Amino acid sequence: MKRTMMKRFALTEKGAADMLKAIAATTLSNIALMTPVWLLFAFTGDYLNGTAAGRWATYLLFAAACLILIFVPNVWQYNATFFATYVESGKRRVALAEKLRKLPLSFFGKKDLADLTNTIMADAETLEHASSHQIPQFYGSLISTVLICAGLCFYKWEMALAAVWPIPVAIFIVAASKRVQAHFIRRQSESKVRLNDAVQEFIETSRDLKSCNAEDAYLTELDAKIDDVEKKAIGAELGQAAFIVSAQLILKIGIGTVAVVGSALLTQGRLTVMEFFSFLLVASRLYEPMSGNLINLGMLNLLTVPVERMNEIADTPAQTGTTDFHPNGYDIRFENVGFSYDEGKTVLKDVSFTAKQGQVTALVGPSGGGKTTVSRLAARFWDVSRGRITVGGQDISQIDPETLLGVYAIVFQDVTLFNNSILENIRVGRKDATDAEVLAAARLANCDAFALKLPRGYDTIIGENGGELSGGERQRISIARAFLKDAPIILLDEASASLDVENETAIQEALSRLIRDKTVIVIAHRMRTVSGADRIVVLSDGTVAEEGSPKDLLARKDSAFHRMAQLQTASAEWSI
Repeated sequence: MKRTMMKRFALTEKGAADMLKAIAATTLSNIALMTPVWLLFAFTGDYLNGTAAGRWATYLLFAAACLILIFVPNVWQYNATFFATYVESGKRRVALAEKLRKLPLSFFGKKDLADLTNTIMADAETLEHASSHQIPQFYGSLISTVLICAGLCFYKWEMALAAVWPIPVAIFIVAASKRVQAHFIRRQSESKVRLNDAVQEFIETSRDLKSCNAEDAYLTELDAKIDDVEKKAIGAELGQAAFIVSAQLILKIGIGTVAVVGSALLTQGRLTVMEFFSFLLVASRLYEPMSGNLINLGMLNLLTVPVERMNEIADTPAQTGTTDFHPNGYDIRFENVGFSYDEGKTVLKDVSFTAKQGQVTALVGPSGGGKTTVSRLAARFWDVSRGRITVGGQDISQIDPETLLGVYAIVFQDVTLFNNSILENIRVGRKDATDAEVLAAARLANCDAFALKLPRGYDTIIGENGGELSGGERQRISIARAFLKDAPIILLDEASASLDVENETAIQEALSRLIRDKTVIVIAHRMRTVSGADRIVVLSDGTVAEEGSPKDLLARKDSAFHRMAQLQTASAEWSI
């Protein structure tokens, strides 16, 4: 039962156990609410018989007992339902975030970031509301209804059948609509993701849209996406309401059948007036909460899509490995490596080369040749499809990704910064670094040139993703992180792409101090950047086209590297 609940509602083991407790508490609470009906039946019978006058104290005592019987399960239900749900909701979000942290980047390449954000925030919130307001209430009402109906059958099965028959019919109507409702809610969810993407894209590209006078056209498309979300929402509501309202109408017929069957039995002398009265009371108590329960069932049907999306994250295999990582040096070796982002779309084919410790290995080649893919595979951001990659003789696919990345310092072409101070953005490279160590790394990356001009120096808040800084300034912060981490392996992906010539020279001088006795893989297009490399690996169409020292490759007139150098020299002489 616990495992079923975990899978059905994307719960942890503790959350499933708490959910079962909440269902038990709701069941007891619903049964306790029937005690006033029994007390009213007893009082009415005594009153009609003329024996009620001498039993007021007993009735008051039983009334107090009823209040206690109702109060205690309700308190338990509240604690088991609401408090436990909020704790579970927090754990669910953390668990999803932790799982995302351990997934290979190939997963994110197939998923829309707005979709993932929607799963962690909106879907988790939907499940939180259902866990506190619908799931325990539905199952608790169902169990208590079955128990009460079983008791009625022992008492007078004809009347019990007349009262109960609409309930399974109504539940079946709503339950049978699950696939239809899932279809509507899936369409609604997809339209919301498209709208979120469009809004985020508009904010990020507003400068380009303004410069091209394309705002009106884009906003027209955005309005269409908003209208589509509204249309899909109305469709989802209509699809749900059609089944729930139909089921509620079936329930209303139940009172009529109780009255008809009861009247027939009454005229036959097989039922007393008090029994008839009691069955009408019980039927009213059954149908009213069950009517609301059908809405809960409809909402549970809507959970199919959010739960599927959360389970997709939870069920995706995480990258794992041993933390026992003691490499024999830090040479990076590619052995017949093949890789595909998607099946049928090969990016690398039989790539083999060695980036040796103490040397700079430069990856060059045309765009789309596989340079960035090679660097990402070296850090195990993805796992290879064929072959293997070793660091110091150890296969990195067997090493825990976080342990492996402990020996890497990476400077990406696209820098990601946080809405914090320059000092704290650099400290990301090593969280336990002192201010003096951070400032030393910043000076090596030539950050003083811009940081000291800011109002609060290194304590200046730089805005979302470093929006207050230029591209070159942001890249220097990223390089400072690498200096601060001081790892034995360094990956540089176009590390000086956004720097002017003066700053590029300063950074290259600093890098020459940083890379001593380390394994360095550089991705670059500028010949000036790779001219000082120890080894060049030319990648083209996912294969190693050629490799060697810059001097040797330039000396070969037929080499791809020689042609690239000639083209770049010619482009440098171009003028307007």
